[in-house]
Amino acid sequence: MNIVFKALNDPTRREILEMLQERDMTAGEIAEQFTISFPSISHHLDILKQAKLVIAEKEGQFVYYSLNTTVVDDIMKWFLQFKSKKK
Repeated sequence: MNIVFKALNDPTRREILEMLQERDMTAGEIAEQFTISFPSISHHLDILKQAKLVIAEKEGQFVYYSLNTTVVDDIMKWFLQFKSKKK
């Protein structure tokens, strides 16, 4: 779980996740939305993949990234366990 929180700690990675919530995207499409270098975007995507927050699937010469909703669901369940019970 620590790697997930490390991945979520960065605003660029959170923005990438928000973009992937809308649709699957290639690394190039993601990079176009930022003013940082392509290698930096690749690094962010690698961290998101290590945390299993995104899935990468190769289609021809492109790699498409998508949000891994299973991990997001697991995170939400973990957070909800701390919700105080009504008395």
